[in-house]
Amino acid sequence: MTEIPGRNRTGHGGNIHAVLREAGQDYGQIIDFSANINPIGPPEWLRAMVSRELEQVLHYPDPDYRQLVDSIARYTGVSSEMVIPANGSTELLYLLPRVLGCQRAVIPVPSYIDYVKAVRQAGMDVVTVPLHEQNGFAIDSEELGRQLLDNDLVIFGSPNNPTGVLVPAETILALAGDFPKVTFLIDEAFLDFVIDGESVAGKRDNILTLNSMTKFFGVPGLRLGFGVFPTEIAAKLQNGMPPWTINCIAQSFGVACLKDTDYQQQSRETAQTFRAKLIADLEGCQQLRLYPSAANYLLIRLTNGTTSPQLAEQLLKHGILIRCCDNYEGLDDRYFRIAVRTAAENERMVEALTTCLAPDIVATRRKVQRPRTPAIMFQGTSSNAGKSVLTAAMCRILLQDGVRVAPFKAQNMSLNSFVTLNGEEMGRAQVVQAQAAKLDPDVRMNPILLKPNSDTGSQIIVKGKPVGNMSVLDYGKYKPQAWQAVRECYDSLADEYQAIVLEGAGSPGEVNLKQEDIVNMKMAAYAEAPVLLVGDIDRGGVYASFVGTMEVLAPWERELIGGFVVNRFRGQASLLEDAHRYLIEHTGREALGVVPYLSDLGLPEEDSVSFKAGSFNRASKEQESIRIALLNFPHISNFTDVEPLLDEPDVTLSVVDSPVGLDQYDLVILPGSKNVIGDLRFVQDKGFVGPLKQLAESGKEIVGICGGYQILGRSIADPLGIESSKATIDALGLLNLTTELKAEKRLVRQQGTHLASGLEVFGYEIHHGISVSPDHAPVLKFASGGFCGSGSNNHLVWGTYLHGIFDSDSFRRWFLDSVRERKGYPKLGRIVAPYNLEAAFDRLADTVRSNLDMEKVYQLLKL
Repeated sequence: MTEIPGRNRTGHGGNIHAVLREAGQDYGQIIDFSANINPIGPPEWLRAMVSRELEQVLHYPDPDYRQLVDSIARYTGVSSEMVIPANGSTELLYLLPRVLGCQRAVIPVPSYIDYVKAVRQAGMDVVTVPLHEQNGFAIDSEELGRQLLDNDLVIFGSPNNPTGVLVPAETILALAGDFPKVTFLIDEAFLDFVIDGESVAGKRDNILTLNSMTKFFGVPGLRLGFGVFPTEIAAKLQNGMPPWTINCIAQSFGVACLKDTDYQQQSRETAQTFRAKLIADLEGCQQLRLYPSAANYLLIRLTNGTTSPQLAEQLLKHGILIRCCDNYEGLDDRYFRIAVRTAAENERMVEALTTCLAPDIVATRRKVQRPRTPAIMFQGTSSNAGKSVLTAAMCRILLQDGVRVAPFKAQNMSLNSFVTLNGEEMGRAQVVQAQAAKLDPDVRMNPILLKPNSDTGSQIIVKGKPVGNMSVLDYGKYKPQAWQAVRECYDSLADEYQAIVLEGAGSPGEVNLKQEDIVNMKMAAYAEAPVLLVGDIDRGGVYASFVGTMEVLAPWERELIGGFVVNRFRGQASLLEDAHRYLIEHTGREALGVVPYLSDLGLPEEDSVSFKAGSFNRASKEQESIRIALLNFPHISNFTDVEPLLDEPDVTLSVVDSPVGLDQYDLVILPGSKNVIGDLRFVQDKGFVGPLKQLAESGKEIVGICGGYQILGRSIADPLGIESSKATIDALGLLNLTTELKAEKRLVRQQGTHLASGLEVFGYEIHHGISVSPDHAPVLKFASGGFCGSGSNNHLVWGTYLHGIFDSDSFRRWFLDSVRERKGYPKLGRIVAPYNLEAAFDRLADTVRSNLDMEKVYQLLKL
């Protein structure tokens, strides 16, 4: 190990490369607090800009840096002739003393150590003026002035490095005015971090300024800076500099970043907020003396006899690198400097410092602050990539391994919802995941549910209860409240379990949605959950989608990616090894598994994406089979009501969009609807009305569930305009039934008896409508009291509000056998396809476990 961790041959900190080499660790395993870089990282557009500008590396860069010079001139408010860009401001710092012709350099100390080094290399004498600790390391203008002679060069930073003290612009201007024959070189490398910070660039003929662009804009590895000088000095510098020292990518970056005022403002505000929090968190440690700072770093003095090199060695064991300040003139080995980094990294610094210096304080903190619950998250390169199923699989795997685990999805857009025992509504996918973890469904697992009811709007369900219908713009305004609900639910859930498996939505790479995201990377960051990015190889283009997604992620988002999962592969996984090597070379992340294509999984589908894609079309191999048609409503909801029918060997199920050939079916099911009036119009416009009536007259069975039940009636009224412009519309008239949509939604779990068969049924109700039938012949009787549904005189046209009615194995087989009997087929008379999710969960878990690198998954989980 080096004598001073992180110190390079030039005496500076920030040599993370050497520390990692000597420690045998990778980037990301040690946090570099020794380098003062913008805590929010570079602008999010950096990667896209670099990708675009790579085409220009075929040409030499512009040797005059024309666009960059003009951009800097506009940014600083000076003429272009005064601007000299450079490959970092250090290049100008070392060249300036050679062209200025000054005899002496007067440097207040402590200050950036290269000031002295640069002037001495130019053969100048150096006079240092101490900045006194009792004065807060502030410059004393009178004391400095007493040292000045004509033709001197004065160098100091504002804010100063390492003290962080800002020298007010009026103080600098006054000094320059009082000493017109003295040249003042002001290093404004960190001035951009100061809210309302005032530059003195171009304000006096004897003031020169240096600006580092790579610190504030978060790209120290790119190397870019500039200076503002009187035109005569600028010309001398330009003549003394070699050509092409700034590459084309750095030039383009400089032009773009100076225009990005939103990023600049966010950076200042974030640095100020994080600095204040870091100071507040460290002030309780009596072994530290903190000094006020205007920059993105803090100077700290140890008060307990420990030296900063000793502390640096201890902190390195905690994965933290600091800047020891013993080689700053005016400081000693008690002083060290730390950068202001991200909120999470700052918390880690506070924890490490207090552990090293005040273990009694950290013990108290640990009692108050419970560590984050281990978590992992599945996100996809697209919708329907298999995130929900893999989340369920991981829940079952962890459960099998003895971990108390719960699923979580911050926001779900789905028409397939479920009602909990408390009468609260949540997404069906999270219900299935809860079942995989052997938990009762809990709305905290899915705090926000969006149920589309038009092309531009959705019903918003928060913590299980509807809060209203909102357009996309309205919901955007509501997002802060939604995010608050998400955090409350997650924190509450995480407090009760040993691990959380999170699921994202769609893709984190949707650039048009990232700004208001609360379900993908923002949620992963909040939960501190590594992300496994899932791609569906069965669709094709999975590796391009992995790379493409990574390319559009911001640096902080990329850091969350723990690896890739190739899903739904048909073939030999070893054939993908070349592609996986490419992934590592291009993204630095591994493919942690190749999950095979799982057909007939036996679990409810993720959402209507699979339904619309035809996954519910099943053909029986039996000669004596029942043909069932399911109408494909545009606003279908709770389509999993028919899922138990898919495994029945004597059922052929077809999702139909057209009435053509409808007479060939033995049974027609009208499913649930999120916009029953819209779906009724679909039935009418598509020409289903006549064929359905003919089927009823011919003795075929027609079943309606919830919205489908309402459509079977005579009329549907919407006086409140919930789904229409307050319309009343004629329905099919197959049942003597009228429905009125009400403001209050009925949400309740139910259990009861199917009256015709005497068999038990169970499920839940979710509906706005109240249906009335004057000659009511109910279909179901509930154990809680009351009846549900109605039917025709011959009982072949009937409907109910009970979702999940076919989940009952005994009723489902009775129902199918009654159809068989009418067709002249013998009854099977026994349960032949139990709707048993437990066996399906175990099969799924076994498959995923054997095809995923679980050792690395557990490392990511930190379990």
